Amino acid sequence: MGGATVTPGAAVDRPGLDRLWDRAADRLQRNGLRPAGTLRLDGLDRDERHALAGLLGRPIAHDRVAVDLADLDRRLREAGVATGLVGAVERRRGPLVDRPGQRQARADAAARVWATARRALAEAGLGGEVWVEPWLDDVRRSGALGRARPVRAERAVAAAARCLAALPAVAGETPCGRGELASLVTGDAHGLDDGALVSSLVLRAVAARDGTPYPASTGERRRLWRAVGVLTDEVSTTALTAGLRAGGAGDASLDERTAAGWETHLTLRDLRRFDVCAPGGEVYVCENPRVLEAAADAGCRRALVCTQGQPVLVVTTLLGRLARDGAVLHYHGDFDWPGVAIANPLIDGLGCRPWRFTADHYLAALARTASSVDELPPLTGAPVGAAWDAGLTEAMAAAGRAVHEELVLADLLADLLADWR
Repeated sequence: MGGATVTPGAAVDRPGLDRLWDRAADRLQRNGLRPAGTLRLDGLDRDERHALAGLLGRPIAHDRVAVDLADLDRRLREAGVATGLVGAVERRRGPLVDRPGQRQARADAAARVWATARRALAEAGLGGEVWVEPWLDDVRRSGALGRARPVRAERAVAAAARCLAALPAVAGETPCGRGELASLVTGDAHGLDDGALVSSLVLRAVAARDGTPYPASTGERRRLWRAVGVLTDEVSTTALTAGLRAGGAGDASLDERTAAGWETHLTLRDLRRFDVCAPGGEVYVCENPRVLEAAADAGCRRALVCTQGQPVLVVTTLLGRLARDGAVLHYHGDFDWPGVAIANPLIDGLGCRPWRFTADHYLAALARTASSVDELPPLTGAPVGAAWDAGLTEAMAAAGRAVHEELVLADLLADLLADWR
């Protein structure tokens, strides 16, 4: 049997060789697809011994065998399996992967990315900056390039280098819009939007330069852009207000609208242009526009800010500024789990005082609607702890009903209309 030849296909496909092909596939992929080394198979049954004997051309009397992969590769080629052991294994187990080759290719691709970054920075006149290596280290550790293909990663770091050189604060130019800068350095007006790869790389570089953490929130990212002279979108979202006035030189239109009892939508751009103040030093903050609308219709002249649900950056910026200037903020929202979630950072973070927004007020509202409480919308979702009143969470969970601001509008208006007259 030692001189027997292997019949292509028949011997390769013979039952009983599954373990051999599995082990050979793993070894070949770890060896860079080179048939080298020895496989040892133990605990062979009768079918496996016969199959291996036919493949190896020698009798196998025991339940173990050593398979020289180079010798097996030679025998297969001599038998007409043109691609030898690799071809035989792929016939049975599908395409094989050169794992060491893949690792080397990834390492080579990464090296090209970092070389591209350094070359682009040097061409932009930034190659000698002390923050360059900390930036590249941060990009490596953070995985900021994610699963970007090497070509895309190289283009992204090159664009980031061009952007860093073109930042108004670096180039000594007047501030510009983020879309304008993006068009200049990436060819796409949205190339520096939040979530864009180049945007992330640029902000990481600025943070490395300043020795600060990478900005985690939309507000922090916008502030970092602004610090380097880049203006983000500051007009598409607004804070719905009433009763506020412009401080200092101010803005005549805001004062005129407040004098007329009209509501005003303020943008982030407005908050950059002029200071805003609250006459009387108090600001009432609500979640739903209907509260502010009803107050304006009733002739209320108190300072009001509406979050319109989850507050966007312009709202939190305005409230933070008013609080820092000494205004007392009073907050009321919906008695439901999203309402509590909205209130927590406003009360716990910005220092707003609960305004008719405690367990007692919730229970009082339920008592007034006792005859129709079953018609109130049910609370949905997981309970949210109220940072300012643990009893409120317990009361809401026990009752299981939501009380929206519109249901207690009369009470809120009574507060807003009291005294000022």
